[in-house]
Amino acid sequence: IGNLCDAERALLGSSACTQLLSFYDNSLTGTIPAELGNLTTLTSLSLTSNQLSGTIPSSLGNLTSLTYLALAINQLTGSIPAELGNLTSVIYLTLGTNQLSGSIPTVLGNLSSLKYLFLYSNALTGSIPSEIGNLNNLVYLGLVENQLTGEIPESFESLSQLTAFGLSENYLS
Repeated sequence: IGNLCDAERALLGSSACTQLLSFYDNSLTGTIPAELGNLTTLTSLSLTSNQLSGTIPSSLGNLTSLTYLALAINQLTGSIPAELGNLTSVIYLTLGTNQLSGSIPTVLGNLSSLKYLFLYSNALTGSIPSEIGNLNNLVYLGLVENQLTGEIPESFESLSQLTAFGLSENYLS
């Protein structure tokens, strides 16, 4: 994948530039190309419901215009890249139903526009970061079916917009 905007401009002779890229519900295999991080004008990226494997490229953190990032229902492994904390415009983030491991990065607490965070059905460990309590716009939090431990952070008291959250099937105390 090269510079999609330059290619579109050359083909169409205009200032056109793709902002939405969706390959939802296909049979894509292989890894997510790190080059997607070069498509900095994207506002929406959906690769949900495929058979993608490997890790989430840290280069996706370059997509600072994203408002929607959906990588759910794949076979992704490894940890959630801390670089996703750069996506301060993202409203909807789903990484659910993968095989992600490690802890939830504290930098996700930087996603000030975030309303929907879905990390369900993975193998995430450690405690829920108190920084999640910084997400003042958060409406829904899905952390069901992981291996999270510890207590629900007191900072959740400040989540005044939160209307639903799922924490079942973890090891919380």
